Amino acid sequence: MKLLPAFLLLPLALSAADPLPDPAATTEALKKAVTFCTTKLAVHGGYASSWKKDLSAGMTEHSESKTVISIQPPGTTTLGLAFVRAYKATGDAQILEAAKAAGKALVECQLASGGWSSDFDFAEDKAKKYWLHQQVLAGDKEQGKRNNMSTLDDNKTQSAMLFLLELSHLPECKDDAALQECVKFAFDSLLAAQYPNGAWGQQFNGPADPATPVKKAAYPTSWSREFPKINYTSFYTLNDGNLQKATQLMLRAYELTKDERYLNSAKKVGDFLIMAQMPDPQPGWAQQYNQDMEPVWARKFEPPCVTGGESLGAMETLHELYVVTGDEKYLKPIPAAMAWYERSALPDGQYARFYELQTNKPLYFVKDTYMLTYDDSNMPTHYGFKMDHIGRDVAKLKELLQQPREKLLEKRGDSASEKSWVSKAKGSAGKVNAALKAQQPDGSWVNGEKIDGSETTKHLMAIAYYLEAAKKGGAEFAKLLK
Repeated sequence: MKLLPAFLLLPLALSAADPLPDPAATTEALKKAVTFCTTKLAVHGGYASSWKKDLSAGMTEHSESKTVISIQPPGTTTLGLAFVRAYKATGDAQILEAAKAAGKALVECQLASGGWSSDFDFAEDKAKKYWLHQQVLAGDKEQGKRNNMSTLDDNKTQSAMLFLLELSHLPECKDDAALQECVKFAFDSLLAAQYPNGAWGQQFNGPADPATPVKKAAYPTSWSREFPKINYTSFYTLNDGNLQKATQLMLRAYELTKDERYLNSAKKVGDFLIMAQMPDPQPGWAQQYNQDMEPVWARKFEPPCVTGGESLGAMETLHELYVVTGDEKYLKPIPAAMAWYERSALPDGQYARFYELQTNKPLYFVKDTYMLTYDDSNMPTHYGFKMDHIGRDVAKLKELLQQPREKLLEKRGDSASEKSWVSKAKGSAGKVNAALKAQQPDGSWVNGEKIDGSETTKHLMAIAYYLEAAKKGGAEFAKLLK
C-alpha cells in the first residue's frame, strides 16, 4: 500500500528532449553501477553516505572511515532498497547478491534492542562499543557499558527495516534464516517500543512502559526561554518525519504480510496524532511532546512550539491513514490545521519552523548564542528556521484531499495495464536519461569532489522503475522502440 514515487506520476507526454532509453543499454549501465558499488564502495556489503573520489574513506553524517557504513538515507538502507527494486526489474543475479550483501551487513550490526544506530564501524575497536543482537543470540546476555540505543531519528531504523522487509519477501530470500529472524525481531521490538498512546520516542532500548498515561495535547502553563539541557530521546517525536516514516513502514508490512498487528500499529499513530493536535488558537502539532503531552525542548535549537514543518507531515500521515482504512476520523483534524497554515504564512510566503505557543509569533535563534528571538536577521545556517517549500506541499495535500479515495487507492498498488506501464516508462524517461548522462565511465555518480550516495540511490531508483515499466509494458512498449 505504498504510494508510487512522484516521478512516475509526471505528465505523460514524450518530448523530443526525453527519448525512451534503450532498455538493454540502460540495464548495462545499471549493472556497471552495481559493480562499482560492490567492488569499490562496499564494506561488509554495506555503504557509507558518500566517499572521497580516491576511495580512501567513506563518510557518514558523523564519521569518516574506511570501515564505516551508514544506516540512514543515503547509505546502506536506501542503496540496498534500490538493489532490491533493480533486481525485481531485471532478475539479474549480480544485483540480487548486492542486495543480499547489504542486508547481511545490517543483520550483523542490528542492536540488541532490535533497531539500529546512525552508523556502524566494523573496525574491531569501534564495533566493540555496541551490544548487538547477534551477540545476544550467541549467549552474550550482559550489556555492560555498550551502546544499545536504537534510533528512529532521520529515518534510520525505519529505512533499515523497510529495506530488510522488502529483501526478506523476495522468493530467493525466504530460506535465509538469519535475515528472516532479524526482520521478525526488528518488528517485534519496534511494536513493543510503541507507547500506549501510539507514539514512539526518538530512540528506544526496550519496550515502552505500559503504564505511560494517554492524554490530549495541552499548552504548558509556562516554559523556559533558555535551553534546559534535558534528555529528549524518550519524548514523543514528530521531528524529521519519525512517526510518518514509521507509519509508512507499518502499512507496507501489513500490505506484504496481512498481519493485523502492523495495521493496528499504524492506526495507533493516527490516534496519537489526533490527540496531539494542539488546541486553539494553534491547531497544529509540536515537534516533540513530554508524557504530559506538552510541547517541550529537544536540542538547543528546537524549542517548545507549534511547528510549520512537522505539522504538514502529521496531516499527510492522517490523510494516508484515511485512504488506507476509509475511517474519516483521520480527516477531522485537517481543516482546522489548514486554516492555521493559511494565517501563519510569513509576508514573503515562507513558513517559520517554529511558532511561539499561543501567540503564534515566528521564533528564531541568534547565531552563536542560540538565544530565542523574534528577529530573523542573524539566524544559524545549519537548520531550516524558514521553509520555502511548505506552501507548495500544503497545496499538494489540498489537491489530494479533493480526490476520491478510490482513485488514491488505485495509485497505491503496482498492478496496471500494459498501456499504464508504458505511460509510466514515458514519465520516467527524462530522469533515466539524466542518470545515464551523469554516470561516470567507472559506473559511479559524483557530486562535486565526492562520490555521492544520494545521487547514486536516486539514479538507481529511476533506472529500476523505468526498466520495470518497460518490462511490464510488454508489447505496447516494444512498439515504441521500433
